[in-house]
Amino acid sequence: MRFRIQWKLMASYLVLVLFIGGVFFGYLSYTLDRHLAEEIRENLASETRLARLIAQRHIGDMQRDAPRTASLISDEIRARVTIILADGRVVGDSEVPPDQLGTLENHLQRPEVQAALRSGSGSSVRYSATIGTPMLYTAVPLRTAAGEGGIMRLALPLTSLEKAKASIRTLLAASLLIGLAIALVLSYILSRVTSRSLRTITTLATQIGSGEFSRRIPVTTRDEVGELARVMNEMSARIERHMEQISAEKTRLDTILRGMGEGLMVSDARGQITLVNPAFLELFALSENVEGRHIIEITRHPALHDAFRSVVASGSERLEELTLGLGDERHVLTHWVPLTEEGTLQGVVAVFHDITDIKKLEKIRRDFVANVSHELRTPVTVIKGYAEALIAGTLESDPARARRFIEIIYSHSDRLAALIGDLLTLSQLESRMLRLELTGVNLERLARHVAGLLEQKAAAKGITIDCAPLAGAPTVLADPGRLEQVLINLLDNAIKYSPPGGAISLLVSDEGAMVKVGVKDTGIGIPPTDLARIFERFYRVDAARSREEGGTGLGLSIVKHIVQLHGGSVGVESVHGKGSTFWFTLKKA
Repeated sequence: MRFRIQWKLMASYLVLVLFIGGVFFGYLSYTLDRHLAEEIRENLASETRLARLIAQRHIGDMQRDAPRTASLISDEIRARVTIILADGRVVGDSEVPPDQLGTLENHLQRPEVQAALRSGSGSSVRYSATIGTPMLYTAVPLRTAAGEGGIMRLALPLTSLEKAKASIRTLLAASLLIGLAIALVLSYILSRVTSRSLRTITTLATQIGSGEFSRRIPVTTRDEVGELARVMNEMSARIERHMEQISAEKTRLDTILRGMGEGLMVSDARGQITLVNPAFLELFALSENVEGRHIIEITRHPALHDAFRSVVASGSERLEELTLGLGDERHVLTHWVPLTEEGTLQGVVAVFHDITDIKKLEKIRRDFVANVSHELRTPVTVIKGYAEALIAGTLESDPARARRFIEIIYSHSDRLAALIGDLLTLSQLESRMLRLELTGVNLERLARHVAGLLEQKAAAKGITIDCAPLAGAPTVLADPGRLEQVLINLLDNAIKYSPPGGAISLLVSDEGAMVKVGVKDTGIGIPPTDLARIFERFYRVDAARSREEGGTGLGLSIVKHIVQLHGGSVGVESVHGKGSTFWFTLKKA
């Protein structure tokens, strides 16, 4: 049980008052007892000397006059009077009848008698068997006018002394009780006044402890309590500054963690997660807070657990590449760092770098290099072979055959030039270094122009191109040359993959701020598995047929980049064996 400081102070005041009161009570009681006994003894001694004078005046014969004189003196001074002869026999006693004096013991050896005989006065305190009570005795030598010697002794019962002492003790006790009552009130007031500052400090310290660091304790005194209040105010100000710094650091850390593209996980040495950032949750497809859970509870990837256990066991950093099967396969580069304090492992920090896009880019780069090498190798090999044949003498021995070889060399060099041109165009588009000259373009007029350019190629297969649906189409904002390149590529592809006697039509639809243009054919169509990759560089659904048709495999990729550079999008809808519709969108002028 806790006692308030006020009651402690009050109790200390009362204990102090009780101690001082007890000491004073004992001291005064002892002093007054001693003083009172000494005073009574002195008074009785004086009365004894006075009684001796009276006895000397009234006693002529000790045996005859002593009893009456003792009674007379006793009546006047209200004390027991005893007259004793020099040999110790009692000849007069105010408390004993004269006829019984002979029965009394000899008093010669009484202490007060012996002292009176030795020094002229004596006193003692002892129990009186005659009257059955403690008595104070004083004695002085006595000599009558006739020259007869003896002892005059007075005795006073100590019951009056005890009553006086009891009265004094009662008075002292009452004074002590009154003093205690006053001390109780004063100690309550003083303790309340003294503890008021402490209560204020306690209340404000509690508020500061609960987080209200702006509170300050009023300093009203220059004593220790005031110094305590000043120190606590300084401490509160320092804590407030430190908490503001910590809050700012926490906000900055939270901002950094939220803005990190890499996933971050912090765990203790047992694998219990203590901190993660949003990128980590997104990487592992977690929608709830995982802090406080074990690593094994949030992911079932053995490689992740093995890496954690290896770092804990070795206590050293670790770099490891993991492949996570989270829907789409993801490649993650993990950097594990142990957290140690005084040589003891406290936890592990893991940073997860999602390198899936880098892996994809690497694959695209490898495929691109392989495709370019393949596409270049074929015409270069053909050109080299026929050139060697010509050098070997075919040009002189068989001019007709040599001419055919030269035509083949020209055809493949033309294909090579087209491939290089498409690669340069694609490179410019991807680097966004190509500047567009945007202007309002009439779709119908441009489409009919492009159809005229491909009319001979289409007529060779008996394919018709219908531009009528573009009549009245909205004007679009585009670079005429690049838009012409888009239509040429799409129409050329439609002609290539449409059977003889097929039909191609251009479509248009209003999409709000955009215009959607489509090229629909009745060709072979595209299998569903190839639709997602149809706009990739060098990707061909039927590679052999594409090469026969003379394509580079870059046309659709160029179309996609030109349209995206205009701020539009591309797509394809196809049913395998029934034809395809390639579409793109452009902004209205």
